[in-house]
Amino acid sequence: MELIWASEEFVIAGRPYTGFPILLTDDMESFIPANEFMRHYLLRGAIGSERSWPSTGRAMYDYLSFLQAHELDWRDVDRGEAKALVAAYRDYSKKECGLAVSTIRQRLHYICQFYLYSLSKGWINRLPFTTEERKVKRETGFLAHVDSSGGKVQVNDVMPRSHKSLPKFLSLNQVRVLVEGVKNSHHRMLIRFALKTGLRREELATFPLAYVLDPDKAGRSERNIKIVLDPNDGHGIRTKGSKVRDIYISRDFLSEVVKYAQVFRGERSSLAAKPSKTLFVNQDGLPFASDGKGIERIVRTCGSKVGIKVHPHMLRHTYATHTLVVLQRRKSNIEPLVFLQRQLGHSSIQTTMIYLHLINEIADNAILAYDEELNDSIESI
Repeated sequence: MELIWASEEFVIAGRPYTGFPILLTDDMESFIPANEFMRHYLLRGAIGSERSWPSTGRAMYDYLSFLQAHELDWRDVDRGEAKALVAAYRDYSKKECGLAVSTIRQRLHYICQFYLYSLSKGWINRLPFTTEERKVKRETGFLAHVDSSGGKVQVNDVMPRSHKSLPKFLSLNQVRVLVEGVKNSHHRMLIRFALKTGLRREELATFPLAYVLDPDKAGRSERNIKIVLDPNDGHGIRTKGSKVRDIYISRDFLSEVVKYAQVFRGERSSLAAKPSKTLFVNQDGLPFASDGKGIERIVRTCGSKVGIKVHPHMLRHTYATHTLVVLQRRKSNIEPLVFLQRQLGHSSIQTTMIYLHLINEIADNAILAYDEELNDSIESI
């Protein structure tokens, strides 16, 4: 069994799909059922994001390789409950491989979808799992009073129970240690930008230079500058789900970003033969990969040098947590959760509420105070 990534020659309905996962058998022939499923599952309208491709491909590859290593046939679904294929893979992943529950759940989700598709195509006569009713903790929210489910949902019985943990974020002292410990001007601005905006790593990687306008020269008098992140404006920003949203950056910090772009970024970008459209460029003056993995490595490396375990999404959590605290402490005409939801680009406010639970648990800690610069950036919103 082998997993490969398609080249530009891989075309479906006239469109090339570079990097699409393809499973091959030992004799290098297409594993037709799995590949047909992935084309159906990944390229349909609801699951069209290329970010889903690698995880789905690896999940299918890992599962089918497990079956092959144990001389099992993926179609042998009538083995009885004690020897169910998917359940055996789940237990193997946990006990032998030591995978995190979240990783196992993600892989099992794709595998279960594969079997549901196989059943619809008539490749198998039953599913190697059943459904069961589980009780879940629901957040209190709009229309909660008309929810008749009783907090119960139907789930596949092979799914391990999830254990939600609160997101991790940096304390004020950790933020200072991290920023002061970064000597590279490009890396320092990248980290500060993430802490000031809460952008995802893909958004940091593709943030356009065209969005960075000097507020003084542009005649802007606001204390906080609104920037519209629009994937369709031709500048190349990539947002989750290609959704348009507004973010606010303080006038003072935006002025710092302008100076960085003119001096440090300008010097680095001159190394490349072709000008880059992104604010942040790598050491060769070229844009980072749009998935932001290069930025992931930079942030983790910078953190390790000062003894702090950190990644870009933790910087996002840091921004969200401290911003919510500041907004709650101030008397203003905005709803803190609604503002934060829009700033972060969450589809549901339920996602944003996780930060509310977080600060409620640690409300007595001094680490909730954020730096004055961030306070200024949202003071007049």
